[in-house]
Amino acid sequence: MKKIELLAPAGDLNRAKVALMYGADAVYIGGKEFSLRARASNFTLENIEAIVEFAHKMNKKVYVTTNIIPHDEDLPNLENYLRALEKIQVDAIIASSLHIVKTAREVAPKLEVHLSTQASTTNSEAIKFWQELGVTRVVLARETTLKEIEAIKNKSELELEIFIHGGMCVSYSGRCILSNHLTNRDANRGGCAHSCRWNYHLYENKKLVSDQSFNMGSKDLMAIAQIPNLIDLGVESLKIEGRMKSTYYLATVIRCYRRLIDEYLEKQHISEERLAYYASEIAKAENRPTATGFLEGRPGISAQMYDNVAEVPTKEYIGYVLEYDEANQTAVIEQRNYFEVGDQVEFFGPQLDNTIYVVEKMVDALTDEELTVARHPLQLIKIKVPFKLSTHDLMRKVIT
Repeated sequence: MKKIELLAPAGDLNRAKVALMYGADAVYIGGKEFSLRARASNFTLENIEAIVEFAHKMNKKVYVTTNIIPHDEDLPNLENYLRALEKIQVDAIIASSLHIVKTAREVAPKLEVHLSTQASTTNSEAIKFWQELGVTRVVLARETTLKEIEAIKNKSELELEIFIHGGMCVSYSGRCILSNHLTNRDANRGGCAHSCRWNYHLYENKKLVSDQSFNMGSKDLMAIAQIPNLIDLGVESLKIEGRMKSTYYLATVIRCYRRLIDEYLEKQHISEERLAYYASEIAKAENRPTATGFLEGRPGISAQMYDNVAEVPTKEYIGYVLEYDEANQTAVIEQRNYFEVGDQVEFFGPQLDNTIYVVEKMVDALTDEELTVARHPLQLIKIKVPFKLSTHDLMRKVIT
């Protein structure tokens, strides 16, 4: 069974490194130009070069998004930017514009071009068209089912990339202009306001129909149960959405899919019990309800968030391991959320299985003052931990 790529997002240099360390085979990032996540920190050319060097040392890859729908005012620096990405040895760009695809092939021929999901590709004939233009991979529209993916794979020569986790679009991806109309923020040029997730009231003839508000947003995609099918279909890449997501979210989700993929590739079978376990691991970082999107067929009411559902950030993430002294069995933790002595916590990392421990004693790492609570964000705290930790391991509270 051939290896399949796990592709993860990153909004800045640190998160990109974490994504690769926690099991992604490749990361996709946005530069300061031509990217659809304008509110992400995004990468300067210097930062792109740094993450490419970091990734290539691990035999992993970096893709840069150039997936806006460009207007004339966006185009003057395009050729120079593409040449710069090629010189840095970026592995591919992700584009949706015919002009950007064509220009990349002309001025940066060593740069692979992957077609963005913004192009809404849902059939094999469209893939043949893009192949003639020099595209090497197509990110299929989120609106394709497993059956359609199988049919497209059987008729296509290009690599296929499939979204397996993250936010969904109320419209066909790349076709929504709700944000443009309501906020004057162009969803196809990096400014989506996620207006579909707002709460609305329904009126008829200027009269309120109901006191209950609703929204039009879709539940997030989670394809844990569909991973074996996608691997069996022979698609080349499984993609996680979320360049705006936190370090903790990325580490949790990437590590979970990495272990699931590896387990299935090794055993060529996975039980319902194990799938349920992986779904429970994902839930530790989710802040919105999830469904299977279009993979199992056209989504029904259960895949939508019509009710007034707020996004509540998880408070489980409480610490980032900066260093560990084996001789003294002491870890230096950077605090991320409130916790206290007596709390049951769980450490995990790229090489560390989930390991539960009760916090017995902690001190301020700068003053050595003994603490009973850790309430200050980014406070450095020393904790006695009787098992080996590594830099970049994470710490979360056990919620019972």
